[in-house]
Amino acid sequence: MRKMDPAKAEAYFKYRTTMIVIYLTIGFFASYLVVFFAKGLSSITVMGIPFHYYMGAQGAVVIFIILLFVNAVISDKIDKKFGFDPKFVDSTNQTVD
Repeated sequence: MRKMDPAKAEAYFKYRTTMIVIYLTIGFFASYLVVFFAKGLSSITVMGIPFHYYMGAQGAVVIFIILLFVNAVISDKIDKKFGFDPKFVDSTNQTVD
């Protein structure tokens, strides 16, 4: 397996870390901040249900599932940008009998 250029590896790590921080921030907003502002958000309704109740019952889970899919798509794009091609990895990990 070939080694990666340290500058390129640092950029890759920084980009991935930034994306993780963004996902965690969105998760924090979806789960905790809605609870903190529940009284003010009770006037907003989603499908006839108060917003704070909807987020506690279903909305946060839906947001986390969406974040999983978004993470998978963005991770693939980041990997391709930095030269991590799954086809290359699969072809180099073949065992010789």
